[in-house]
Amino acid sequence: MKYVLLLFGNLDDARCGEPATDDAEQGPGPEAFIAFDAELDKAGVLAGGFALEDPETGVSVACPPGGGEPVVTSGPLPESREFVGGTIVIDVADIDEALAWAARCPGVHGGRVEIRAIAEF
Repeated sequence: MKYVLLLFGNLDDARCGEPATDDAEQGPGPEAFIAFDAELDKAGVLAGGFALEDPETGVSVACPPGGGEPVVTSGPLPESREFVGGTIVIDVADIDEALAWAARCPGVHGGRVEIRAIAEF
Protein backbone atom coordinates (compact mmCIF):
# COMPACT_ATOMS: atom_id res chain seq x y z
CA MET A 1 0.00 0.00 0.00
CA LYS A 2 1.22 3.49 -0.76
CA TYR A 3 1.44 6.20 1.88
CA VAL A 4 2.56 9.79 1.65
CA LEU A 5 4.65 11.22 4.46
CA LEU A 6 3.82 14.93 4.69
CA LEU A 7 6.76 16.77 6.22
CA PHE A 8 5.60 19.79 8.23
CA GLY A 9 7.68 22.70 9.49
CA ASN A 10 6.80 25.83 11.44
CA LEU A 11 7.24 29.46 10.35
CA ASP A 12 8.13 30.39 13.94
CA ASP A 13 11.18 28.12 13.74
CA ALA A 14 14.33 30.26 13.49
CA ARG A 15 15.65 27.86 10.82
CA CYS A 16 12.82 28.59 8.38
CA GLY A 17 14.18 30.05 5.16
CA GLU A 18 17.79 29.47 6.14
CA PRO A 19 19.98 26.52 5.21
CA ALA A 20 19.97 24.00 8.04
CA THR A 21 22.84 21.81 9.09
CA ASP A 22 22.86 18.64 11.16
CA ASP A 23 23.52 20.06 14.60
CA ALA A 24 21.63 20.00 17.87
CA GLU A 25 20.45 23.62 17.61
CA GLN A 26 19.28 23.62 14.00
CA GLY A 27 18.07 20.05 13.56
CA PRO A 28 18.36 18.01 10.38
CA GLY A 29 19.74 19.57 7.23
CA PRO A 30 19.40 18.45 3.62
CA GLU A 31 22.08 15.78 4.08
CA ALA A 32 19.91 13.96 6.64
CA PHE A 33 16.99 13.82 4.20
CA ILE A 34 19.23 12.65 1.35
CA ALA A 35 20.52 9.84 3.59
CA PHE A 36 16.97 8.92 4.63
CA ASP A 37 15.84 8.80 0.98
CA ALA A 38 18.81 6.50 0.27
CA GLU A 39 17.69 4.20 3.13
CA LEU A 40 14.16 4.09 1.73
CA ASP A 41 15.49 3.37 -1.77
CA LYS A 42 17.81 0.61 -0.52
CA ALA A 43 14.87 -1.00 1.31
CA GLY A 44 12.85 -0.88 -1.93
CA VAL A 45 10.01 1.19 -0.48
CA LEU A 46 10.69 4.65 -1.96
CA ALA A 47 8.00 5.47 -4.53
CA GLY A 48 8.63 9.22 -4.94
CA GLY A 49 8.67 12.54 -3.18
CA PHE A 50 9.57 16.18 -3.39
CA ALA A 51 11.09 18.92 -1.28
CA LEU A 52 9.07 22.12 -1.58
CA GLU A 53 10.28 25.70 -1.85
CA ASP A 54 9.76 28.05 1.11
CA PRO A 55 6.10 28.86 1.92
CA GLU A 56 6.60 32.48 0.81
CA THR A 57 6.77 31.24 -2.79
CA GLY A 58 3.34 29.58 -2.57
CA VAL A 59 0.09 30.89 -3.98
CA SER A 60 -3.36 29.85 -2.76
CA VAL A 61 -6.55 29.91 -4.86
CA ALA A 62 -10.00 29.59 -3.26
CA CYS A 63 -13.57 30.63 -3.91
CA PRO A 64 -15.30 32.63 -1.17
CA PRO A 65 -18.17 30.99 0.73
CA GLY A 66 -21.34 31.16 -1.30
CA GLY A 67 -19.49 31.31 -4.62
CA GLY A 68 -18.01 34.11 -6.63
CA GLU A 69 -14.71 34.64 -8.36
CA PRO A 70 -11.65 32.76 -7.10
CA VAL A 71 -9.40 34.74 -4.77
CA VAL A 72 -5.63 34.43 -5.15
CA THR A 73 -3.43 34.85 -2.07
CA SER A 74 0.37 34.85 -2.11
CA GLY A 75 2.82 33.60 0.49
CA PRO A 76 2.02 31.55 3.58
CA LEU A 77 -1.54 31.77 4.81
CA PRO A 78 -1.53 34.20 7.74
CA GLU A 79 -3.75 32.01 9.91
CA SER A 80 -1.31 29.10 9.75
CA ARG A 81 2.23 29.04 11.13
CA GLU A 82 2.72 25.44 10.00
CA PHE A 83 3.58 24.55 6.41
CA VAL A 84 4.25 21.46 4.29
CA GLY A 85 7.95 21.40 3.44
CA GLY A 86 7.96 18.22 1.38
CA THR A 87 6.51 14.82 0.68
CA ILE A 88 7.85 11.30 0.55
CA VAL A 89 5.80 8.51 -1.01
CA ILE A 90 6.49 5.00 0.26
CA ASP A 91 5.07 1.64 -0.80
CA VAL A 92 4.92 -0.64 2.24
CA ALA A 93 2.85 -3.54 3.55
CA ASP A 94 0.73 -1.66 6.08
CA ILE A 95 0.31 1.36 8.36
CA ASP A 96 2.63 -0.15 10.98
CA GLU A 97 5.51 -0.22 8.49
CA ALA A 98 4.65 3.34 7.39
CA LEU A 99 4.73 4.45 11.04
CA ALA A 100 8.12 2.82 11.53
CA TRP A 101 9.57 4.68 8.54
CA ALA A 102 7.97 7.98 9.61
CA ALA A 103 9.54 7.65 13.06
CA ARG A 104 12.97 7.39 11.39
CA CYS A 105 12.39 10.44 9.15
CA PRO A 106 14.58 13.46 9.98
CA GLY A 107 11.45 15.62 9.68
CA VAL A 108 10.21 14.47 13.09
CA HIS A 109 13.03 16.46 14.72
CA GLY A 110 11.78 20.03 15.04
CA GLY A 111 8.78 19.34 12.80
CA ARG A 112 6.02 16.84 12.26
CA VAL A 113 5.40 13.98 9.84
CA GLU A 114 1.81 13.15 8.91
CA ILE A 115 1.08 9.80 7.29
CA ARG A 116 -1.76 9.54 4.79
CA ALA A 117 -2.78 6.48 2.79
CA ILE A 118 -2.95 7.18 -0.93
CA ALA A 119 -6.42 6.42 -2.28
CA GLU A 120 -6.44 4.30 -5.39
CA PHE A 121 -9.50 4.59 -7.61
